Amino acid sequence: MQQAIVGFHLDAEGHFVADLACGHTQHVRHDPPWQNRPWVLTEQGRNETLGMKLECKKCEDK
Repeated sequence: MQQAIVGFHLDAEGHFVADLACGHTQHVRHDPPWQNRPWVLTEQGRNETLGMKLECKKCEDK
C-alpha cells in the first residue's frame, strides 16, 4: 500500500528515515547500486519529496 512521506528523521546510526502518513516509517538510504536516492542527501532534496508515496510494507502485512 502506498503512503505519502510527511517528514524525515535520523535513526541512531545517522541514516534518514521517512515518516509516512500512516504512522509507519521506512529507511530511505542512498546506497548505490542497490538504492539510488541522491535526493536524501540534501535538505532541499528531502523537502522536495514530501508528499511522494512509498510502498509501506507494514500496511500491506496487516
